[in-house]
Amino acid sequence: MKRKGVFICIEGLDASGKTTQAHILVNWLRRKGFKVKYTKEPSEGEIGQLIRRYILRRKNRVSSAIEALLFAADRLDHIKREVEPALKRGEIVVSDRYVYSSIAYQGGTGLDLGWIREINRFAIEPDLSVYIDVPPRVATSRLRRERSVMEKITIQRKVREVYLKLVEEGLMVRVDGNRSKSAVTKEIRDLISDLLSRRFPKEKNENRPKDQ
Repeated sequence: MKRKGVFICIEGLDASGKTTQAHILVNWLRRKGFKVKYTKEPSEGEIGQLIRRYILRRKNRVSSAIEALLFAADRLDHIKREVEPALKRGEIVVSDRYVYSSIAYQGGTGLDLGWIREINRFAIEPDLSVYIDVPPRVATSRLRRERSVMEKITIQRKVREVYLKLVEEGLMVRVDGNRSKSAVTKEIRDLISDLLSRRFPKEKNENRPKDQ
């Protein structure tokens, strides 16, 4: 696919603030005049809805391999139905979770990371992947509702370990989420401003967002 737009994903543990920051980012970019599409995983498609009913609301976790396969199927549907069309239109796509969630959450169970990457080989590479890092105990303490099957602190600790490995590999950029919301927002904005300046060097003065 010839990409005209920009693809950004925001990742993190549940209750890390990633959804809040994704919405803040989307609204900020729109105020700057950019065409922006917000999306998320699991997607709003039929497979994504199945995941919410069959995987996330269960009291007992199913096989991590089944989880990985379902998320991979939803991701392909998500990419073809939402992400690629928006990128072809030249829009900025901000995805709340993406392939790194599968690597971290299913990989955190001990499932082979190479296999998870293989079944997700169709997943297009984001231009920027932000990991909002929050200690698992802090993240779980923020949950005010009944925790899903993947939100137990023992699972979250293993998930965080995988995320940090992805940061070490250079696949993601770590942002310290254990700070004020405004501090996290500013760091993410700086990352996006730098990305857009590098992506559109000839239009640097026009397209580089300025903090407001």
